[in-house]
Amino acid sequence: MLIDTHLHIIDRSALPYPWLSGVPALDQDFLYETYAAEARRCGITTALHMEVDVDPAAMQAETDHIAGIAQKPGSLIAGAIVSCRPEDEGFAAYLERQKTNPFVKGFRRVLHVVADDVSEGALFRENIRRIGGSGLTFDLCTLPHQAGRVAALVDLAPDVQFVLDHCGVPDIRSDAFQPWKAGISEIARRPNVICKISGVVAYADAETWTAQTLRPYIEHVIASFGWDRVVWGSDWPVCTLGGGLSTWVAATHAALSGSSEAERSKLLFANARRLWSL
Repeated sequence: MLIDTHLHIIDRSALPYPWLSGVPALDQDFLYETYAAEARRCGITTALHMEVDVDPAAMQAETDHIAGIAQKPGSLIAGAIVSCRPEDEGFAAYLERQKTNPFVKGFRRVLHVVADDVSEGALFRENIRRIGGSGLTFDLCTLPHQAGRVAALVDLAPDVQFVLDHCGVPDIRSDAFQPWKAGISEIARRPNVICKISGVVAYADAETWTAQTLRPYIEHVIASFGWDRVVWGSDWPVCTLGGGLSTWVAATHAALSGSSEAERSKLLFANARRLWSL
């Protein structure tokens, strides 16, 4: 069994995605039906949709659109991590609205696409603290050089459950292991952070990577966070940049060879089921 905690649906006829024009390989529709057919073959039984950085005016429309897909018979989608703007005055009211929607499981604000000091703003930090006690998580999508800022933000909101996306986005293609490793070790010292083993195939050389290329990164995350604080995600369709969903699932299983069934179960589905009440 696999619970996919990081699925993106791209439907350009339904929603605006301003950033897509800068990423030609992803500037097309990636629809639920395409994902679901392959996901079921890979053993994925449940998925959480991850916001796709739509135009801010369309954040609620994205949530509503995905909820509509989830309501279809047999849908794999069981909830959504939705977009937000904690740096804005309207966040508090937005948070209160989302709290009433059981489909919403958490929030994300991609931080590596904005100035580094956005997360250091007083309003941003106050609004992140507001999430504490709500049962909703906050995903951190950052680059290795931002590890110190991640640690500082996490320390300021000890009641918030944070999720570090994509193993902290290591630059596997450039073999930049050591600086990334140190940052992961530091972030993992915070008990209110779990790490998502997801999408790292997109950061490796698409032509040459193997499971052994990825293994040191996955093993360091697990060693740092422990088996109870890791979850799995596909990062589809971004994972297609490094081979695709089936390839990433196969590489995951290969990288986990040598671990026990109980350990693998925690990473692949049990931790996610517990964290988001799936």
